[in-house]
Amino acid sequence: MSRRSGVLEFAVLGLLRESPMHGYELRKRLNTSLGVFRAFSYGTLYPCLKALVASGWLIEETDGAPEGVPPAALTGRRAKIVYRLTPAGKEHFEELLAHSGPDAWEDEHFGVRFAFFGQTSRDVRMRVLEGRRSRLEERLERMRTSLARSRERLDDYTLELQRHGMESVEREVRWLNELIESERAGRDQRPTGSAAQDKKNQSGDTGGLPRHRGGTRPDPSDDTTT
Repeated sequence: MSRRSGVLEFAVLGLLRESPMHGYELRKRLNTSLGVFRAFSYGTLYPCLKALVASGWLIEETDGAPEGVPPAALTGRRAKIVYRLTPAGKEHFEELLAHSGPDAWEDEHFGVRFAFFGQTSRDVRMRVLEGRRSRLEERLERMRTSLARSRERLDDYTLELQRHGMESVEREVRWLNELIESERAGRDQRPTGSAAQDKKNQSGDTGGLPRHRGGTRPDPSDDTTT
């Protein structure tokens, strides 16, 4: 399985864990919610869905059909197929969520992993965030070294592009520092009831995440950090 297909499998299982979906709805969610999949097609999604069904992690159901009737049993009309996570699929996704190795820190994986942090345990979130920060700090050091060696040979535009890339990485490192600090402080343990409403009224609800300077957070799937 390629790295990108593995990311797609993770995202599909994660979205279907929330609720069953038609293929079109699933593709729309992938495109709008997960930036790394902005430009992928049905030709990429449906082979993945078929493979997940064959593995026993998903089942296909026909929208509006009696329970237990397979899609192939309905003829004479175009049926809408709904994909649903099986118990084995839920267990497999839980195993994927618990993974916090180097793959989870890489550019193609991190944005998708971060999108499902709400379903991820705190210790795994911390390992992924710290791993991502370490990877970017290594990249930043290489970029600085390369720029120092080649500065005199670069024209103004190439030099500006190099600086832009460094600034993008530096911005994500600062964002990661804020997230890690927030996790360590346990700020995602929200108060309940009236205390929660008071806190929201005072400072705005950020979902337990730190507010990023300027009102926005860097996109983890931003190509400028590669």
